[in-house]
Amino acid sequence: MTQPPLAPHVRLADGRAIPQVGYGMYKVPAADATRLALTAIELGYRHLDTAALYGNEAEAGAAVRESGLPREELFVTSKVWNDDHGYDETLAAFDAAMERFALDRLDLFLIHWPVPSHDRYVDTWRALVRLRDEGRVGSIGVSNFHAHHLQRIIDETGVAPVVNQVELHPWLPQRELRAFHERIGIRTEAWSPLARGRLLGDPVLEPIAAKHGRSVAQVVLAWHVAQGTIVIPKASSPERIAENLDVFSFRLDDEDVAAIAALESGERTGRDPDDD
Repeated sequence: MTQPPLAPHVRLADGRAIPQVGYGMYKVPAADATRLALTAIELGYRHLDTAALYGNEAEAGAAVRESGLPREELFVTSKVWNDDHGYDETLAAFDAAMERFALDRLDLFLIHWPVPSHDRYVDTWRALVRLRDEGRVGSIGVSNFHAHHLQRIIDETGVAPVVNQVELHPWLPQRELRAFHERIGIRTEAWSPLARGRLLGDPVLEPIAAKHGRSVAQVVLAWHVAQGTIVIPKASSPERIAENLDVFSFRLDDEDVAAIAALESGERTGRDPDDD
């Protein structure tokens, strides 16, 4: 199997850089996680995205250590779960996560969901700011935040996240939220970039893929990266893992982009962050 080129890095507002395509570890069983993360690293990935919820932080850390690469060449993201919101609770959750990782630092730490019904995400954000200021994590951000959640933490702490990881795909392109991110200097990161695989048989996307001699997954991921989005697709076979990284050697044309734009429906595969 030919190894795809390494993904380019994009610059964050804090001056640090993140690989634009990462290996997403959501629903990767712990029993398989180290092997699959190592496979991804061997195939050229330099970014692993996990979370306390996923139950595979220890395995992600093991892959980093076993890869043989210098630590600074790999970018590791994790997230604080909803049950650990609050200032002291978040600090304790971070300590527990780092024990699982068995790494000396984390590159990006996110609030997984705002959970507005708990109304503790501002205190949780203050804890992340402290972790960043103490040098225990390189960059801090959020996940699944609407613009009004983002505006609140910025207004109350004076610190903007460098990343907001949200559900984003052709059905849900998040135009207004992305425009807000652009104004503030927040990078958009897409989870469910392929709508949990439901886009793979789309009749609009299949002829575009055929035209370029690519898979539908590659077409959708190319659509993401052309917009500057960070993407974290998950795959379980070496062939698919490699394929998902090989999206920088072709370009969609204006006709392709227009056809993909017409797929917008607002449909989510996950829940709305305001429903928590």
